[in-house]
Amino acid sequence: MTFPFRANGPICGRINRRTFLADVGLGFTGLAMGAMLQRDGLARADALPAWQPPDGRPHLAPRAKSVIWIFLSGGVSHLESFDPKPALTKFAGKTFAATPYPDPLQSPLFHERSRAVVGGERPYPKIFPLQVGFKKHGRAGVEVSDWWPHLASCVDDMAFVRSMYTTDNDHAAEFQMHHGRHALDEKQPVLGSWVHYGLGTLNENLPQFVFLGQYKDARVKQDFAPDYLGPRHAGVELSLDPSNPLPFAARGKGVLAQEQQEQFAFVHELNSLAAAEHPEDEHLRARIKSYELAFRMQKAVPEVLDLNRETLDTQRLYGIDNPTTAIYGRRLLAARRLAERGVRFTLVYLSDYGEWDSHLDLRNLHARSCGRVDKPLAGLLKDLKRTGLDRETLVVCCSEFGRTPGLEVRDTYKMPTGRDHHPHGFTVWFAGAGIQRGVVHGATDELGFHAVEHPHYVTDIHATVLNRLGLDPRRLDIPGRKRLDIDHGSPIQEILS
Repeated sequence: MTFPFRANGPICGRINRRTFLADVGLGFTGLAMGAMLQRDGLARADALPAWQPPDGRPHLAPRAKSVIWIFLSGGVSHLESFDPKPALTKFAGKTFAATPYPDPLQSPLFHERSRAVVGGERPYPKIFPLQVGFKKHGRAGVEVSDWWPHLASCVDDMAFVRSMYTTDNDHAAEFQMHHGRHALDEKQPVLGSWVHYGLGTLNENLPQFVFLGQYKDARVKQDFAPDYLGPRHAGVELSLDPSNPLPFAARGKGVLAQEQQEQFAFVHELNSLAAAEHPEDEHLRARIKSYELAFRMQKAVPEVLDLNRETLDTQRLYGIDNPTTAIYGRRLLAARRLAERGVRFTLVYLSDYGEWDSHLDLRNLHARSCGRVDKPLAGLLKDLKRTGLDRETLVVCCSEFGRTPGLEVRDTYKMPTGRDHHPHGFTVWFAGAGIQRGVVHGATDELGFHAVEHPHYVTDIHATVLNRLGLDPRRLDIPGRKRLDIDHGSPIQEILS
């Protein structure tokens, strides 16, 4: 056998000294650079372990197993719910500047915490009085408006955070509440997807991230979108229609269970071959997982969503016996049953998209919406407590923002009777596993405008939820996906037990 002669290289397959140094470190310059990088800790391959995706185990000792995240779309008035301000009635009709309190429109917080998207700043300085009365409830004397009589009876089991703020003054704040980013910024995965990504399953037959609710606006899908985590971490929509709880996943008419099982086995074999050929195809992997889960769900989901298995007393507790509250009670009871069976994160879209957006006629519209959800919400908390599920299930109830202390006045509204969007200060409440009971944390100013005492951006809610599940959001970061400190948030320590 002969070897080709290389005129410019050494014989016998050896390499010369210059080529060797160039290959291993770009010559002497590369060696020097390597030494400096080693000294600075940038090229120390053995110093930092290689990144690994989550293994499903918590980073911290968890205090909760499951989360029921309840969202009220449109912007619930914090002033007519859980943060009433008597000064609004006392100074009704006056401007902020005419009160003895600091003018919130002149506060630096007004511009620091708000990035207008549409409609400008819309300050509305003419004070609008409270549209409902309020009373103190529970051992701590928590003020709750008269529109929430059932939930008021639960305040000793709840933690209210009255100092939330966000930065979007339009309804993209709804999606911001779920993924933490302003509409003008790059999106992030939603909280439910981070939970799905970080923790292992507790029930192989059910999805780990579920969406319960109805919507007509397709933008609502952003509330359960996984973004760069990939489609396998998206929320799974379940229907409360007992005849079709799994849209597009039920076995076809005339198809026997054995036949379908053989079909799935054949599809799985084809998918496995494709996966071996395209190992980096995230969408393919997600599709395989969804087929496998869909087959298992066909038995598990109808059982878990069969609310008739619950006693009549339980159904009445949620208001299912009343047409006004029935659909809302069914969603919350279904969420309890999902949590009971190990679903990690259930997003309950309790109201229609934008339902609480009371630019006009706030008194009647908010009264109607409160009447729909007050008893079901209280029923959920009471049911969790009596069954002991409150020791392992965390409940969060939120809206995208509050509503302005000032009366909304726009040309299109000839008879102003409502409040506009208000991102500067509003209330969120927690209950259940790992949460103190009967506490109020933070405060807005005397007019209910700015979050001034222990202010919290929306990702602090995310950090609190992840902390109770035993997850550290910084340890979920993915190389190449830059997340900011504000994306991670900080747990609200004052409400943790």
